[in-house]
Amino acid sequence: MNILGTIDRPHTHDPEKQAPMKPSTSEPVGSAIYEATTGANDSRQNRTREMQLIPEAMARAHMHERMHDADRERRAASLVSARRLQRKAERASLRARRALAIAVMQ
Repeated sequence: MNILGTIDRPHTHDPEKQAPMKPSTSEPVGSAIYEATTGANDSRQNRTREMQLIPEAMARAHMHERMHDADRERRAASLVSARRLQRKAERASLRARRALAIAVMQ
């Protein structure tokens, strides 16, 4: 198979003129077998689609985890703020009760 260009640097940018990526019949799908005798261009051409999508999947998982962390942080901050406001309301209620008691006593 004599194909010009690699995955990173295709011979042409026209998708219709590029050779289709076909998995090799000598290795199982998704395998990452690398022989020392092959050059860098050959190893790039032998990558499977799954191997190409691994960094994208890892980035997606990382962003998903960061979004969950941010959501947890927002909920924690909201809870702290709610508790602070509740304590403030309780103190205001106690002050109002004392003021009412003092007014009644006089």
